[in-house]
Amino acid sequence: MAIAAGICDGLGLGRNARAALITRGLAEVVRLGVGMGGQPETFMGLTGLGDLVLTCTGDLSRNREVGLQLARGQEIASILPALGHVAEGVHSASAALALAREHGVEMPITESVCAVLFDGESPAIAVERLLARGPKAERPGGVL
Repeated sequence: MAIAAGICDGLGLGRNARAALITRGLAEVVRLGVGMGGQPETFMGLTGLGDLVLTCTGDLSRNREVGLQLARGQEIASILPALGHVAEGVHSASAALALAREHGVEMPITESVCAVLFDGESPAIAVERLLARGPKAERPGGVL
């Protein structure tokens, strides 16, 4: 999600767009966790929502920095060595998507991040594809 937030920021979409992305990103993470047997409440504390907000907004977030660089047209192959640190989201994005598919969980943001990271899709096209999705009702109880 922090890579997606970096893309959002790098494309200059604004704070409202970033807030919407974080909110929808939390919904994705909760759906996957619940789909794997977790409790939704687990994701609402510091280690869930708190970490998500920090990594999506913090200037020291390596994953957000990856997204910023991708939005500026840099290739992932040149971004990672220049970071000097591991951006774990690059490696965990494909694992999260595989788990989502295994458990029948829809994760469109994660899919889009993987398309940018591994399939060469441009960040702008990935954002357009996400925005073209039709609205869906929230499930009772919030973020699911």
